[in-house]
Amino acid sequence: MSSDARPGISGLTPDALVTWVEACGEPSYRARQIADAVWKDGGLTDPAGIRTLPETLRTNLADAFRFDTVDDTEIRLTDDDQTEKALHRLADGALSESVLMHYPARGASRERHTLCISSQAGCAVGCPFCATGELGPGRDLDVAEIVDQARHAQRRLAVTRQRLTNVVFMGMGEPLLNLDRVLAAVEALNDPRRFGLGARHITVSTSGVVPGIRRLTALGPQFTLAVSLHAARDALRDVLVPLNRRWPVAEVVDAARDHARATGRRITYEATMIGGVNDTDVDATAMADLLRGDHAHVNLIPMNPVAHTPWSASRMPVIERFAATLRDAGISTTIRRNRGQEVGAACGQLAAERAGEPPVPAVARRRERLEAESAAALRGERSHDPVPVGVGE
Repeated sequence: MSSDARPGISGLTPDALVTWVEACGEPSYRARQIADAVWKDGGLTDPAGIRTLPETLRTNLADAFRFDTVDDTEIRLTDDDQTEKALHRLADGALSESVLMHYPARGASRERHTLCISSQAGCAVGCPFCATGELGPGRDLDVAEIVDQARHAQRRLAVTRQRLTNVVFMGMGEPLLNLDRVLAAVEALNDPRRFGLGARHITVSTSGVVPGIRRLTALGPQFTLAVSLHAARDALRDVLVPLNRRWPVAEVVDAARDHARATGRRITYEATMIGGVNDTDVDATAMADLLRGDHAHVNLIPMNPVAHTPWSASRMPVIERFAATLRDAGISTTIRRNRGQEVGAACGQLAAERAGEPPVPAVARRRERLEAESAAALRGERSHDPVPVGVGE
C-alpha cells in the first residue's frame, strides 16, 4: 500500500469530483475549474497553483488528494531524442515505467507521439524474454498511477506545444489482471472532459487472459485489443508465455476472434522474434495457419536484449522470411524497429537495473533451464510446470 493515504485526484470521475466539491460547501462549477487544472496540458501537480479557487478550497484539495502520484521520475533519452524512457518512483517505493516515442510526419503519415504505459509494478506472467518478468509479481497500479503516466508525458510535450496522440498499455504488467482499474484509466483517457484521447488511439494489450478478453467483448469497447502471441504452437508458447498453460493459444485466439467479430475492430498480434527459438519456418507456418482468414494484423518485433536469458534477437533476413509466410497467407504483417535499446527501453529494464544483479549461480541456472525448456518445446514437448502464481482462473 502507498505510504501516502490520499488518493490521486486524476483517478476521480467527474461526478465524484462534483460530489466532493459540493460536500465542501462549494458550488458545483468549482469541479470544472479543478478538472481544467488537473487535465489541461497534463495538469498542475500542486493545487496551490489553481488561482481561480478560494484559498480554503485549495487547502482542502491539498489535504484530500495528491495531484501527482509519481514521487520522482528519471528520464533517459535515445534515438536522437525520439525515445524518452521514464522510470517512475511511486509513493510506496514501487517502480513503474513508461516510454514516449516520437514519430515525425512522413508522406501521408501525420506526426505521432505514442506513450507506452504500465498497469502493474512487476508482472505475474513471467515471460522469460521480458525484463519485467525477471522482477516477478509486484502490485497493481491504481487508476491515478496509470493515468498520471500520461499526464507526465503530456506536460513534457506541452513545452513544445505538442500533444500525445496514442497510448498503448504495453508496459510493465498484464493489463487484464488489473482490468477494473485499466478500464477506469481508459475511460479517463478517453473522456473529453478529462484527457480527451480518442478510443481508437488507445490500445490495450494482453498476453492471453481469456476471461478478460471475453469481458471486454461483452462491454464492446472501441479501443484496439492487442495480443502478445509470440508463438502459435502450445509447447513453445508454454515456455515463452507461461499463462499459456492455463489458456492455450487456440483458446486465446478464439476469444480474440470473437472480439473482432463483435466490435468490428481488427486484432493486433505481437510476436517478439527470438533467434532459433520461435522464428523457424515451422513456427511461421503454424502462425499463418492459426490466423488465416482473421481480421488481424501481426507485428514482428526483434527481441530487446534482456539480462539473464540465453537468447538474442532473430536476424533480419529470418524475420523477413517469417513475414513473407504470413503475408502469403493473406495476413497483414509489419516488422517493427526496436526503439531505445541503449537506454533499456524494453519493459522493466530500468526497474530491473535498480533491483540489482542476482547472484551469478542463479543467473546460470536460469539460462540452463531456459535452454532446456526451449529445446524440449522445439521437440513438441509440453511444459509440466504450474501456471504462474497470481494469474488466477
